[in-house]
Amino acid sequence: MTGHVMTRPDSGDPTAARSAAELDPRLLVDQAGIKGYGIAFVRRVRSGELGSLPVIVGLVVIWLIFWSREHSFLSAGNLSNLAVQMVPIGMISVGIVMVLLLGEVDLSVGSISGVCAALLGTQIAQHNRSAGVAIVLAILLGAGLGLIHGLFFSRLGVPSFVVTLAGLLAWQGLQLRILGKTGTVQVTTGFVHELTYNFLSKTAGWILFAILLLVSLLGQVWERIQRSRAGLRPRPWLEIGFRLVLLGVVTGVAVAVFNSYTSSPGVPLALVIFIGVIVFFDIVIRRTTYGRHVLAVGGNVEAARRAGISIWLIRTSVFVIAGIMAAIGGIFSTSQLLSVSQQTGGTNTVLYAIAAAVIGGTSLFGGRGSAYSALLGILVITSITNGMALLSLPSATQFMVTGGVTLAAVTLDSLSRRGQRASGRG
Repeated sequence: MTGHVMTRPDSGDPTAARSAAELDPRLLVDQAGIKGYGIAFVRRVRSGELGSLPVIVGLVVIWLIFWSREHSFLSAGNLSNLAVQMVPIGMISVGIVMVLLLGEVDLSVGSISGVCAALLGTQIAQHNRSAGVAIVLAILLGAGLGLIHGLFFSRLGVPSFVVTLAGLLAWQGLQLRILGKTGTVQVTTGFVHELTYNFLSKTAGWILFAILLLVSLLGQVWERIQRSRAGLRPRPWLEIGFRLVLLGVVTGVAVAVFNSYTSSPGVPLALVIFIGVIVFFDIVIRRTTYGRHVLAVGGNVEAARRAGISIWLIRTSVFVIAGIMAAIGGIFSTSQLLSVSQQTGGTNTVLYAIAAAVIGGTSLFGGRGSAYSALLGILVITSITNGMALLSLPSATQFMVTGGVTLAAVTLDSLSRRGQRASGRG
């Protein structure tokens, strides 16, 4: 897929610079006080810069609909189960986000997660490997398979769609070969089990909450200092305070709800690991040279090449990352089900992983998105699946609703880009 580059304020385009300035809440706060945030928000919406707003609004609507039909949907027990259920595909979706940032697609992640889960299971159950060694081997296998896809795409010029479609078929066959005639392997080792079924103590949950707020505060203060040193407009203290309050309310309510679950009180360990992965990749994408190179290649390949970026290296590495995250998703799937079968990593896995990234706000056209897209998107999909299961609705309805939500997300992305081009910023 061909990417589109978004013109940056420093690109030398005076029209783009003026447009970006008009949308900058820091500048508007200086000019209009607190009203500046409202003005900036309205201007962003009118110009198609919707950000995560549609998916957040959609998630709230979905939760309210299911809660009105079944009050147990927002119970502590169901929310805890929902948080655990979304982790395996959510992990895979993080890798998909990285691929989509290039404007490409990886159809093989479901099969990679399945074959890596099969290797994990057989190494533990049949070869008596320790869980740690089996996990390392599974991740290495995922990285190797991703490397194969990346090299075929970046070095030989085979379209990513074709390469990963071939991988989907080939690795599914390898999965069946590894599992053997039985087709199912039980995995009950303690460490693998604890990845999903271990919960932080109530005290540990609140300590984690405090650490998260402190790290967020320090990170924003450091960013403000760095921007001031560079002669850039720093983030207003009012905005920093608002962000901290919002983060505190959301995470505080989540910890309180998880701690109130009588059967398994506490924040699920799997959710903590998933959030940690999201934060890590968000830092990589937004704060590192590597992340900026990925966005540059996804925005405009030729411009990135002229800037001295190694195109083949970026492309290859992204598919390696996708393979690693698919392997981690397979590990968590095994931990959740305590078994591996021929259905592990089936067709629905790759479809949901891609849908989650797109629904969460990552553009199919490359150059725009964030790691939080995987979190928001998989939360929407899992909420739909979980809510419909509570209402005993058929799978056919689940697929149709999820497909409709995905189409709506892609339509919003296309309309947003059209609006940006019309206003001279795309």
